[in-house]
Amino acid sequence: MSAAQWENNEEIKIFREYLRIPTVHPNVDYTACVEFLKRQAAGLSLPVDVVYPVNEKNPVVVMKWEGTQPELPSIILNSHTDVVPVFPEKWTHEPFSADLDAEGRIFARGSQDMKCVGTQYLGAIRALKASGYKPKRTIYLTYVPDEEVGGHLGMRELVKGDYFKSLNVGFSFDEGISSEDETYAVYYAERTLWHLRFKISGTAGHGSLLLPNTAGEKLNYVVNKLMEFRKSQLQRLAEDKSLEIGDVTTVNLTQLRGGVQSNVVPPLLEVVFDIRIAITVDIAALEKQIRDWCEEAGGGIELEFEMKNPFVEPTKIDSSNPFWVAFKQSLDDLGLKTRVRVFPGATDSRYVRYAGIPALGFSPINNTPLLLHDHDEFLRADTYLHGIEVYKKLIPAVADS
Repeated sequence: MSAAQWENNEEIKIFREYLRIPTVHPNVDYTACVEFLKRQAAGLSLPVDVVYPVNEKNPVVVMKWEGTQPELPSIILNSHTDVVPVFPEKWTHEPFSADLDAEGRIFARGSQDMKCVGTQYLGAIRALKASGYKPKRTIYLTYVPDEEVGGHLGMRELVKGDYFKSLNVGFSFDEGISSEDETYAVYYAERTLWHLRFKISGTAGHGSLLLPNTAGEKLNYVVNKLMEFRKSQLQRLAEDKSLEIGDVTTVNLTQLRGGVQSNVVPPLLEVVFDIRIAITVDIAALEKQIRDWCEEAGGGIELEFEMKNPFVEPTKIDSSNPFWVAFKQSLDDLGLKTRVRVFPGATDSRYVRYAGIPALGFSPINNTPLLLHDHDEFLRADTYLHGIEVYKKLIPAVADS
């Protein structure tokens, strides 16, 4: 297609309209987003609910496409409506303009993460309904807030409530990540996320002395141990090219704090680590190892988990899961090359899986630079439209399984 043809394509118009709604952190206003989604539901003749799992500032929009056998467990097509902050001076296009250039690239925050998927679902359903198709299972489209800052005001609480339980969900679609080569990644699990603060106490005094058991010495010991562990994970990646970042445990020092004056040895130093634990790691054993390092350092170290997510069982990707079988067969039928992976970050799928519901993360984006959370985030118009074609195959295959 030419740029003019993309400009006039109805599905591209809907996508760009969604991108122009600045549901950006902090202090997101979802009002225009909710109205947009209500209009989309009306255009598809789908009933819509707006529910508030935590407060009225964080709405969840739910559209319903009733199946011919509504007593069966339903399918949810999930996406989040919020996007991360932007630094406009770093962009070559206005971040919420949805500019479409001569190459068909649509520039906007959320073009990859993940407003694209939210409207691709709609485009696929529009085409399926026009063809006369009716799903066997009821399909719900869920548009949730707050995912980019942890989902505590969105999906985490939604899955706990009676409303969600009444949906009788059997399987969930959710987001993946764009691929820079010809393959497509399908995510069946996520690593366990810890944000761990070490509060390290030690002997205080004058900077001219060599005092015993200082906080600095203990900090040095603990940091070195964690960095040695980090190095071991880098080595695993280097030695086994089949591994990706989601297959190892990542350890990163993210904050340091302490001291009041350059010639005073401080009584307390604090350091924070972001730790994302591979699904093959014994989490209890890892925590014990870290606590042992703290004792070896000299004690007097308090561990404070600012975030300590529980281990969540991966979604089964074998013949015991009929949703997986249908999902994978559809991608194979389309001739798409897929990679089955552990998601390197955190998505709302972890809350769905923790509720005992299988979930797969997938974004039909390949041969595209990975730009989620980056400047000049874009998605090509042809890639977007191809994604609708993919969902036209995936959605009925899973809904009829």
